[in-house]
Amino acid sequence: MDIKSVMVIGAGQMGSGIAQVCALAGYHVYLHDLHEEIVNNGIALIKKNLNRQVEKERMTEIEKKSALENIIASTKINDAEKVDIVIEAATENMQIKTKIFAELDQYAPNHAILASNTSSLPITEIAAATKRPEQVIGMHFMNPVPVMKLVEIIRGLATTDEVYKAVEQMAKKLNKIPVEVNDFPGFVSNRVLMPMINEAVYTLYEGVATKEAIDEVMKLGMNHPMGPLTLADFIGLDTCLYIMETLHAGFGDDKYRPCPLLRKYVKAGWLGRKVGRGFYTYE
Repeated sequence: MDIKSVMVIGAGQMGSGIAQVCALAGYHVYLHDLHEEIVNNGIALIKKNLNRQVEKERMTEIEKKSALENIIASTKINDAEKVDIVIEAATENMQIKTKIFAELDQYAPNHAILASNTSSLPITEIAAATKRPEQVIGMHFMNPVPVMKLVEIIRGLATTDEVYKAVEQMAKKLNKIPVEVNDFPGFVSNRVLMPMINEAVYTLYEGVATKEAIDEVMKLGMNHPMGPLTLADFIGLDTCLYIMETLHAGFGDDKYRPCPLLRKYVKAGWLGRKVGRGFYTYE
């Protein structure tokens, strides 16, 4: 299966990052969102990132211009008619995702692959919203997309080998390292990472140590680039809570129960770096 054109659903940080790496790899990319302003903001973020790469002499002006010419703004879902693969990077909510996939199923060509960038939701359930479950797959990029090398590729129950191989080859063309993962809640990345973050929150909640001490132990003792509480702020505490709730519901095991302090911070609106306050305060 030859993939030449891509549609990315969602022009936020993840979606614009995915559109950027696809455009740099030579794909024609439709960057889609519901409102023109959001799409324009996504393209502006891509321009800012590429300008920085030119300034650091990691990219030429010609390469930057070529990548930007590959990106087409979209606010119409029926632009899916023109592509070989759709990568959905919308809000991490099953109801929203299944609605999007049901719509995409109506417009995307029969050969088109429908991929989700979900970080924790079951691909098999998302695929059930379509009449082509064998062409639905998970393609979980890491944040920030232009920097991080890993892509978890998740097979749904019906995903064919042909579809898997096409997506694996695409990931390699994007200069990413694809890793095959089966369809379980949280896959590998968040099944391992989020309970660690949750346990760090419990450690703070129970007064074992200060937030600074917890982060220092993990940085200096375990050689992590940033501590788990700093990382939680970077990811977004609302996202961390949602993924823990998904793991808890999916496995029915209390070891995945979200820490009450995490819930409290989310209810307070202390969602992390994006709002200026989480476990730490940001300017």
